[in-house]
Amino acid sequence: MTSSAAADGDEVRFVHVGRQPIYDRSGDVIAYELLFRDTSDAENASQRSAQATSRVIVAAFTEFGLAELAGSKACFVNVTREFLVGDLPVPFDANQAVLEIIETVSVDDTVVAGVQSLVERGFTLALDDFVRGTGSERLLDLVTYVKIDMLDTEADETAETVRHCRKFPHLQLIAERLETEEQLQRAMHLGFEYFQGHVLGRPHILSKASLSPARLGRLQLIAALSATEPDIDEIMNLISRDPAITFRLLQATNAAASGLSARVSSVRDAAVLLGMATVRQWVTLMLFSDLTEATEEHLMETLIRARLCQLVADEAGFDGGAAFTVGLLSGIADLLAEPAEDLISQLPLAGPVAEALTDGIGDLGQVLSVVRAYEQGEPAAALDMVGIETMVGTYLSAVGWSRRTLDGALGTAAAEPDSATTP
Repeated sequence: MTSSAAADGDEVRFVHVGRQPIYDRSGDVIAYELLFRDTSDAENASQRSAQATSRVIVAAFTEFGLAELAGSKACFVNVTREFLVGDLPVPFDANQAVLEIIETVSVDDTVVAGVQSLVERGFTLALDDFVRGTGSERLLDLVTYVKIDMLDTEADETAETVRHCRKFPHLQLIAERLETEEQLQRAMHLGFEYFQGHVLGRPHILSKASLSPARLGRLQLIAALSATEPDIDEIMNLISRDPAITFRLLQATNAAASGLSARVSSVRDAAVLLGMATVRQWVTLMLFSDLTEATEEHLMETLIRARLCQLVADEAGFDGGAAFTVGLLSGIADLLAEPAEDLISQLPLAGPVAEALTDGIGDLGQVLSVVRAYEQGEPAAALDMVGIETMVGTYLSAVGWSRRTLDGALGTAAAEPDSATTP
């Protein structure tokens, strides 16, 4: 993806992932820790939060791919409480990465239960920056790796921590934040299995140009959301595999339901509370906004086009759901300044939808042509299909629906359920 693919006001961003090697006692790299970075020259992460962790995971498993980041080596990925207790889904298989529990996680009964569940599902976990007396000892029976800070810990305390960990024979110890040769030799003497730090290798920043976030997965989710007969289970699964969208959807839902005593903690909870139609609208808007980084005005214009295509198709006796997809994807292509055929080549679209977008043919192509003409001030184009008076009323209805949908997806209150057919 290059800057030429971006429309006016749409900035092509670079995704940056720091990759720091972890070595064994022979000096061979056995794994990499993946770290969030704001810029390609950043020395340290600027934040350690659910959002930062989500961005690393999204970048690692969508924009880059593990093969590009680590080859056949293991990957350590920082996870926060939200991932451990199930508020956010872990979007990869158990054999793809080591989940590294950061030191800021307060270990309570809920965290212990969550870690136990992850272990039972086959995940491997590591305890970052382990310090005795902080409560994280409760996890020593469950994790495989323990990382111990060699920079800010006194030598006697480090030795005692190592002795304590050796009471758990299954644990493998990683000496981290090794800044000097002296610290490395001390870690070797203490019997650490693995080693990580600037004396061995600084994080290498990998960058990739991307319309943030991953286009392909999100375009596929848009297609699933816009299907004439959507597969609800498939949609739930696709949303849950995207931690950034899941996190924002739960935030928005909890804000909309602030007067209720219960808070939602899963995509299915949101669907029950709001209704699947509203969830589809909200997530479509979030995806659309992310893909194009469009202004609210641009979002409104494209939503109006999609809804108008749907209503015109319904009026003419065509497939309204498919027409909504045609209008939405044509709007995204316009904002990306990208040929429609390039955009839809990445999506499993039905033949009539693809033909409407690429060649403007068929019933759906005719609907899109009429709507585009109306947008450009040529109302006569609607005469043969629905009539000009119907077109005016339909347009006003599309504007109202788009405003409510946009307020729900990007604002703090839930959109009112729409009695008309939703896309």
